[in-house]
Amino acid sequence: MKLRKVTAAAAVVLSLAVTATACGSDDKKDSDSSGGGKEITIGIKFDQPGIGQKTPQGYSGFDVDVATYVAKKLGYAADQIKWKETKSADRENALSRGDVDFIAASYSITPERQQKVDFAGPYLLAHQDVLIRADDDTIKSPSDLNSKKLCSVTGSTSAQNVHDKLAPKAQLQKYPTYSACLTGLQNKAIDALTTDDSILAGYASQATFKGRFKLGGFKMSNENYGIGVKKGSALKAKINTALESMVSDGSWEKAVTANFGPAQYKNEPAPKIGNIVS
Repeated sequence: MKLRKVTAAAAVVLSLAVTATACGSDDKKDSDSSGGGKEITIGIKFDQPGIGQKTPQGYSGFDVDVATYVAKKLGYAADQIKWKETKSADRENALSRGDVDFIAASYSITPERQQKVDFAGPYLLAHQDVLIRADDDTIKSPSDLNSKKLCSVTGSTSAQNVHDKLAPKAQLQKYPTYSACLTGLQNKAIDALTTDDSILAGYASQATFKGRFKLGGFKMSNENYGIGVKKGSALKAKINTALESMVSDGSWEKAVTANFGPAQYKNEPAPKIGNIVS
């Protein structure tokens, strides 16, 4: 009799444990499935106005809008998104480690990166350009950057590329951040800042700088922004479907206007999925 009581009690405990385990598995997030989990982790930039920026009010920028739309199509509400800062040098590692489910962070698709991660998209075609003062009419082409002071952000190769290929007499000035470059541009310590036109438009669109700067419109390179996922992830196809929907229902164009409009950014049309412009 005593043995039967113990066995019955053990059976109840075992039953409860199995039930709890089953419930737990339902809540666990599967990064390769659509929704069904408590949250999705998305990598973005935290310091690029107009692209991806963390502010006291939350997160904003074109990449944030795109990622939020995609997450919704995957079954996640805005409050189920966990935003994680992913610096340029750590993007591939963040995906391979599983720190994030996908990355939308001005992430240009290149053959080298495609060997390490998969890309959905592209969702934006950007170009290397220059930002100059609105009242400066002396810089009308890349060659006009000769003898001009061109801002070079530490760790970036954009200014060096201009110097090496288009304006060999450009005077490169090293600054720690794009914000520092903008201050130098405003104070006439430098004459131009160069990086992707989408990033430049994001900075120029800030209320603080409204009407003070303009884009050169030089299109010195093609930068195909894609959404990075872990190699072999089933999310790639699902994200591509979401991006197509974002373009077709007008949400893509709305996001471009909201984030880059104040800088009068002349964006390219939404690219076709899989069409990488070299």
